Amino acid sequence: MSSGSQKQTTEASEPGARSATLRRRLTFRDIAQMFFYALLIKPFLNLFIGLRVRGREHLSQAGQFILVANHSSHLDTVSLLSLFPLTRLPYIRPVAAADYFERNRFVSLATKTIFNILPIARTGITTENNPLRRMQAALEAGESLIIFPEGTRGTSEEMGPFRSGVAHLLAKTPGVPVIPAYLVNMGRSLPKGEFVPVPIFCEVRLGAPRVMEGTRSEITRALEDAVRELKEPGLTAKATTDEHR
Repeated sequence: MSSGSQKQTTEASEPGARSATLRRRLTFRDIAQMFFYALLIKPFLNLFIGLRVRGREHLSQAGQFILVANHSSHLDTVSLLSLFPLTRLPYIRPVAAADYFERNRFVSLATKTIFNILPIARTGITTENNPLRRMQAALEAGESLIIFPEGTRGTSEEMGPFRSGVAHLLAKTPGVPVIPAYLVNMGRSLPKGEFVPVPIFCEVRLGAPRVMEGTRSEITRALEDAVRELKEPGLTAKATTDEHR
């Protein structure tokens, strides 16, 4: 067990409450994303990989949030976004590597339209493109984030060590609940380097939202432990077929 402190929460924190009331006029990008998920992504995940979800109820307990998960496939982001109501998608930003997802205009347009990514720099970091500042600005605007703390896709089902970026972000934005998630079989269905998924049953396991406290190293360890604990099927969380509502 990590010495980092974490408090489970059933109510949105102050930043979360701000997110819950966040409303803006929908853009063409927002509408395109909603249609894409409703007509293509959700049916595909339901029929092709039989996506199941444990702990879906935890998603409704937080307004604004940071969702952290293990990372082994491009299916990870797609699957996590599919868990939310369509009207909530415009306010959820998966954090992604700018050098990969903005490598050309087509990829940049597609990923920003379909996934609403928040591109961050991994090299050549300056004051203007500082990843921490970009993520902090998104949270302060009331948006939620999906972050893969390993930093890159793994090549096996084994998790790599978490980097400390989320802990640094939480130090700047205290009180934002963190939702841990463990993704099962995504890397087997669509491994790194492949472009066509194999039909294998996949699962998302979600933990209760929690507010993290402690030093950066303690928080980093506590986050990693929270995700690793979900690797073993819980007795209290009932697996249900993802209805993609």
